[in-house]
Amino acid sequence: MLKIGVLGCGRIGVMHAANIAAHGRAALAGLYDVNGAAADALGAKLGAKVFNTAEAMITSPDVDTVLIATSTATHSDYIEAAIAAGKAVLCEKPIDLDLQRVNLCQSRIKDTKLPVMIGFVRRFDAGHRAARQAMLDGEIGTLHQVVITSRDPGMAPDAYMQVSGGIFRDMTIHDFDLARYMLGEEVETVTATGSRLVNPTLMARLGDYDSVVVTMTTSSGKQAVIINSRQALYGYDQRLELFGDKGMVISENRRAHNMTRHLAGGTNTAAPLLDFFIERYADAFNAEIGSFVDAVEGKAAVEVGFDDGRLALVLAEAAMKSVAEARTVRVSEIG
Repeated sequence: MLKIGVLGCGRIGVMHAANIAAHGRAALAGLYDVNGAAADALGAKLGAKVFNTAEAMITSPDVDTVLIATSTATHSDYIEAAIAAGKAVLCEKPIDLDLQRVNLCQSRIKDTKLPVMIGFVRRFDAGHRAARQAMLDGEIGTLHQVVITSRDPGMAPDAYMQVSGGIFRDMTIHDFDLARYMLGEEVETVTATGSRLVNPTLMARLGDYDSVVVTMTTSSGKQAVIINSRQALYGYDQRLELFGDKGMVISENRRAHNMTRHLAGGTNTAAPLLDFFIERYADAFNAEIGSFVDAVEGKAAVEVGFDDGRLALVLAEAAMKSVAEARTVRVSEIG
């Protein structure tokens, strides 16, 4: 049983801790959060030890590995500390908002043989994986285009938006990773546009956008299109389309159930879309933990490595540059 300590007891840390505690192949070894009351409350609920400092948890002999779900600015520091302590790491995205800090972290841990996994959970969604497998099996022939639609159900709180790093680093970064996963080759050019349509005043104050479209191409000419909005009134909109010369596969939105009503009035209504990312990707988060356990136990390679996290941030930087300069940006300009 792999003993995992969780750093961070906010919304996603609470979810991860509960998943680990209920997992058949992992055990919750401890918790830490700068908000001691939050850690104490979660520890009491899950019957887990609460550490007084992050260092105490990371270096504890009772903790085999570390899951990092703290604020983004702490991720690189904790990755480095965990590796120095001989502990494998599963870190939530992004590694950092600053590409230079990510590069520094990479240089500091480059010699480690320990698994370092980044939490791009959408790779573990059953529908997305089935679509990718169908593509790899040749069902759609040669892949030509990837289309990713990702729209949040509503704007995040202002306080979060102010520290999120902007839509490309915070939201689209998931889609950059998913696009790379599906394309199977690296992106060479990025063209992005951004608009302030949902909350123009807030977005202008933040220097950010709430509605973006990104088009990317690879060296062979494969195309990926990402469509994002911070607010979809009908729910959390998550779809993936893979189009090739022999056909297309689509990973659709998920609902609580697929029952529809066909009544005398001709109505045809379905259950609403699942609320947000924790509900929509609940099974994927569990699969992610299983994949991490496999990697630590040496049964499989890390599915989403440090460099995947770095390259997603590179694409985010390219998109930001594209919007700012109103031009297509070559990824080689970023690094």
